[in-house]
This record gives sequence, structure tokens and C-alpha cells, in this order.
Amino acid sequence: MRGFSYRSLRVWQRNRDVFSKLWRSEMPGLFAEPLLILVAMGVGLGAYVTMEEGEKYVEFIAPGVVAAYAMFSASFECTYGSFVRMKFQKTYDAIITTPLNIEDVVAGEIFWGATRSFITACAVLAIAAAFGLVNSWWALLIPPLAVLAGLMFSSIAMLFTSLAPAIYTFNYYFTLIITPMFFFSGVFFPLSAFPTLVQHLSWIAPLTPVVNLMRSLISGQPGEGAWWGLAIVIGITVVFFALSLFTMRRRILK
Repeated sequence: MRGFSYRSLRVWQRNRDVFSKLWRSEMPGLFAEPLLILVAMGVGLGAYVTMEEGEKYVEFIAPGVVAAYAMFSASFECTYGSFVRMKFQKTYDAIITTPLNIEDVVAGEIFWGATRSFITACAVLAIAAAFGLVNSWWALLIPPLAVLAGLMFSSIAMLFTSLAPAIYTFNYYFTLIITPMFFFSGVFFPLSAFPTLVQHLSWIAPLTPVVNLMRSLISGQPGEGAWWGLAIVIGITVVFFALSLFTMRRRILK
């Protein structure tokens, strides 16, 4: 397997140029859905939920919503978006006729997925700040953390894309993997509220350490456990990044 090079940034630039022409149509949805979640779940349901130590429910879920939508953004970009570019638009075929190799294409796609996570996390963080839910300067580390989380979820999504026989296959990915992580990784409820088996499954979900990290940064209390979570995210990213390069190369060469 050949490695990727600096040329992968050309793929990133290509996707950035496309986004720069379409961003106005995407911005309303980027803000509307997280805002709806925070209002409906945090404010509406929060009126009936009592948290420990006087914490408001909306304060509890805000960091998780930032993490979850960073995950969604990267996952959609590197599943549906990448599959369309690979299968229907034949963008990958066109790019690899240039000096760029397959690994450059895949790496560039993953880097762009991480960028989408960054954009989304910044938007949701701005909403949380407008609600008065950001309580520490540590929150300034959330955008770079979103880039790392985006690299992780983009790599996982790209691996699945390399194995997907058809675009409808992504329904299984989002129904069986992404959606359960959304509900069982500590976004809306403490993991201690779940049965023991569910807790064990939740702790191995890639979203869980990201939620814990963002919650500790927004609250201004990054403890030792948060940094262990950072190490886990980095480890998962490295493994799935390498796997996605390998499996996508096999897919394209077929």
C-alpha cells in the first residue's frame, strides 16, 4: 500500500471549493437542528429532569450535542458524500488520472470530513454560548477537538463506504451504529443510568470519549479521565485511518 502525500490537500481544496458555492443553502440546517434539540430536549424536557448538584439538564446535554453533530457531519460526508463522488460522479476515477494516488484521494476526503466536523462544532458551540451554556475558556479547545473527532468518524465512515455495495447500505450504518451511539454515549443521560451491559457497550463506543472530553472542557474541569479519553480517540483514529486507506484502495482497484 502506498502512502498519502501532501497532494491529498488538493482533494480537500476541491471539496472546499464545492462547499464554498453551496454553503448558503446548508447554513440554515446547520443551526436549526441542534437549536431544536437544545430547546426541545434541554429546555422542554429539562423542566421535568432533576440533575445532581443543581446542574440544569440543558447544561448537561449541550456538550454532547456538540460532539454528536460533529459525528453526524463527518459521517454523512464520508458515507453518502464520498459514495456519490466515487460511484456516480466518478470523481475519484478522474482524480487518480492525475499525479494523485488513491491514498491521496481517501486522505483528502477524510480531511474534508474533519473540516465539516469543525464547522458544525463551531456552529453548535456558538448556539450553546448564546444560551449561556459555555462556562470556561477551556471551551476554546473544542474546535480542534472536533477536528480530531472528525478525523476519527470520517475514517470509520470511509471504511464502511469502502465495503458498501450500494448507497442504501448506509441505512444500516446509521440505524445500527450512528443512532445507537447518539442515544447511548452519554449525550442525553449519564452512563450510570443504563443497565450494566449497556454501560459496557457505551464505554467502547467512539462517541463516548468525545462527549466526555467536550463536557469536561465546557465545564472547565478537564480531569485525568478526559486525557485518557483523548488518547483513546487518537488510537481509534490511527487504526481506522490506516484501515480505510487499505480497504478503499482495494475497492477502487476492483
